Amino acid sequence: MSVSAATDPMLPRRYRVRKTWKELADVSTMELEALEGQSMAFQPGQFNMLYAFGVGEVAISISGDPAEEGKLVHTIRDVGAVSGALASVSDGDMIGVRGPFGSAWPVAEQTGRHIVFVAGGLGLAPLRPAIYHVLNNRDQYAGLTVVYGSRSPHDLLYAEEVRGWKSRFDTEIEVTVDHAEPGWTGQVGVVTVPLDRALAGNNGAEVSAFVCGPEIMMRFSVMSLKAAGVSEDKIWISMERNMKCAIGFCGHCQFGGDFICRDGPVFRHDHVAKLINRKEV
Repeated sequence: MSVSAATDPMLPRRYRVRKTWKELADVSTMELEALEGQSMAFQPGQFNMLYAFGVGEVAISISGDPAEEGKLVHTIRDVGAVSGALASVSDGDMIGVRGPFGSAWPVAEQTGRHIVFVAGGLGLAPLRPAIYHVLNNRDQYAGLTVVYGSRSPHDLLYAEEVRGWKSRFDTEIEVTVDHAEPGWTGQVGVVTVPLDRALAGNNGAEVSAFVCGPEIMMRFSVMSLKAAGVSEDKIWISMERNMKCAIGFCGHCQFGGDFICRDGPVFRHDHVAKLINRKEV
């Protein structure tokens, strides 16, 4: 179920950039602080509309820890005028924020189960708040597996943090790249290879899976999950698309009878399975 935004969902609120840093050559992360005590509570998987004054706004998933009140984190790839303006902000700058919008990863409802996260490329950013939630409440879950794939070692997002997760004894982390580089000693290949290996050691009926990344990667990951016995009603995917207004008015993100911004971006797979492979949708 989608969670409503603040009182006036069309009115941006001013936020100050507390600090910003480069993740990759074309990817930056910003930490925001609210002015006048306007702290924002959010659920894992939700997104905000970020407004660069004088340029425009764009939908960006929240990528910070939902347990850290008053701290809002977004990771942004520079792919256009608005995202480029946001990716180049400096500490102390002001931006506009609308939100939070959209549905959430239902990790809090999956206690007692083995949680599997499957991320491709920048898809790790929308999953990170849900991963934080499970890590913060690790004793409530039977297991935790994170499978992350990227194009190359230089494209790995949050690389240092992922290494920290890997050092935990209660978490299984599998990282793979499409193309190796000199010095890379990790896995090479598509994300479904380590996913299949991780699933082989678990009872699929006890797994709840959360998948985010390029559509082709999500399609094959879901196939692997289902082949391992994971029920389709225990698989959730993120269907982020070209969202313009965040409240279903403009119609840019219509997906069958749903609007991604209003009814998603997180969907249970069996809800959207019939539409995913239709080219005209």
